[in-house]
Amino acid sequence: MSDYHRPDKKRVQALKDIANKLRIHSIESTQAANSGHPTSCCSAAEFMSVLFFHEMRYKASEPMDPSSDRFILSKGHAAPVLYAAWAEAGLFAKEELLKLRTFGHLLEGHPIPKMGFVDVATGSLGQGLSVACGMAYTGKYFDKSSYRTYVIMGDGESAEGSVWEAMNFASYYKLDNLVAIFDVNRLGQSEPALLQHDMESYRKRADAFGWHAIVVDGHDVEAICRAFHEAKTTKGKPTALLAKTYKGHGVTAVSDKENWHGKALGEHSANAVKEIQERIVEKGPHGLNPQPVEDKVPDLPSGPPKLAKSPNYTKGQKVATRVAYGTALASLGEGDRRIVAMDGDTKNSTYSLTFKKAHPDRYVECFIAEQNLVGVATGCGCRGRTIPFASTFAAFFSRAYDQIRMGAISDANIKLTGSHAGSSIGEDGPSQMALEDLAMFRAIPSAVVFYPSDAVSCERAIELAGGYKGITFTRTSRPATPVLYDNDEPFEIGKGKLVRQSENDKVTLVGCGVTLHECVTAADELSGEGINVRVVDPFTLKPMDAELLNKCADVTQGRFITVEDHYPEGGIGDAVALALSGRPGVVVERIAVRKIPGSGPGAVIMNDVGITAPHICKAVKKLLA
Repeated sequence: MSDYHRPDKKRVQALKDIANKLRIHSIESTQAANSGHPTSCCSAAEFMSVLFFHEMRYKASEPMDPSSDRFILSKGHAAPVLYAAWAEAGLFAKEELLKLRTFGHLLEGHPIPKMGFVDVATGSLGQGLSVACGMAYTGKYFDKSSYRTYVIMGDGESAEGSVWEAMNFASYYKLDNLVAIFDVNRLGQSEPALLQHDMESYRKRADAFGWHAIVVDGHDVEAICRAFHEAKTTKGKPTALLAKTYKGHGVTAVSDKENWHGKALGEHSANAVKEIQERIVEKGPHGLNPQPVEDKVPDLPSGPPKLAKSPNYTKGQKVATRVAYGTALASLGEGDRRIVAMDGDTKNSTYSLTFKKAHPDRYVECFIAEQNLVGVATGCGCRGRTIPFASTFAAFFSRAYDQIRMGAISDANIKLTGSHAGSSIGEDGPSQMALEDLAMFRAIPSAVVFYPSDAVSCERAIELAGGYKGITFTRTSRPATPVLYDNDEPFEIGKGKLVRQSENDKVTLVGCGVTLHECVTAADELSGEGINVRVVDPFTLKPMDAELLNKCADVTQGRFITVEDHYPEGGIGDAVALALSGRPGVVVERIAVRKIPGSGPGAVIMNDVGITAPHICKAVKKLLA
């Protein structure tokens, strides 16, 4: 590293002083809150000082500037040291730090985006590195910009499998603009961490996963500066800075001692502050500013993306909605370069392969690592740089439910699509059948849940998903089903469709996907017997079209039967019942999958679990009797 220039003594001392000031802020703010994690902050103080006042390029006046370096505090419980760094950078008054964890105040117990200087919520450990991978991939391959991504992780969270999914991803895609700092402070929450201070094992593991590994004294400011320079000059590999630190470092009473996780220092607080203050040389302003931003990211289109080509189907034509998903995504990407797609090695089944063929430079293969898939999507969507669509079998999103849950807290703009939903997939059997996915996604705050029933509505669902700011989930089906709608049929979020109706309907049937077509078949059969029923396609289960359902209740005297290829809990039936809650005289009978299905042809399995037209007809007659 012949081009490395060691910071002069004055700068090194200033960085040491800032680190100790960050410790004091962390101790005082958690003491004021009587809760928090000051010892976890103390172990990371030197890294935070060097990052914010020597290494990172950013604008304190514009924290979310898309051209700036990115930073994620994956060990989100150390939030006070992050807040302290921003206060020392001049973003807000240092007095605000004493309002930590105060109800209604900006500085919450863990970082969240509403603070205005945080990209993603952290605190559920093991997720920050995947998000950082998405940011770094976007910087290197989509924006083709110089901004770099940094993430600080705890040693305890490195036990999470999602961390190693991300390690694998980052090395495979040669993300040399990514630096992961492992704060190896030895102690977990309830006992020492897995490897404690076995730094050689950390080094070997990072090296084995294809990273450039640097073991560094995490409390040596000059060594940290040198390590960051080495990371910046390393090409073709991400860098793991493996920092040997001590929990509570700088406070003699608690340093490297157990049972101090997640506790204010209490009676030790005053002495701790005094002890740290004695090490600070420059008591006044530190005089260091962030490094300037180097270049500007490319401009992007604005407004909601639109399909480049309208749907082109014939009524009655049989098309699987999973196929229509691929067609729509490729069309959406043709008209808007913000659209990117990723998959978990199921692209030839989800039909994201169609997008890859059309736009190979905007497709990311995440392989069989669903937690990382969702994390990467979240990172790609940060600061509005892309509109990411991620797909896999709907059942496998259950592996990433924590990432999805945290995505909602992060205001993540991610579009998830799950194919192979329900018993209708047939021969693959129950391990591949998503039968709880609707419940999962309906429970996610602010998420929109699309369940299109034909190719036209599926294409419009994907277009609407692209324009919605937040999380969406689209459930697609494996079987080919008839096209119901004209190509120019308008669709809206929260607006359903009446597929069958008459003036003297006795019951309202509500179905989606394959069960909507079973409802149509049942309605036609019942009509031949003189029993008229109406059929509703909700299009979105969240939000549900309560207005349409109430109008149907007026006609059918509150009689509803819901039919779903899903377990009864949390699916269509519960969505309809919730939309009609408070209305007297409403009966919602639920036809759903009430046992674990077996293997066999899809139609056979659907009949076996009781969600086909004959079962619907029987239920209608029973309800009317």
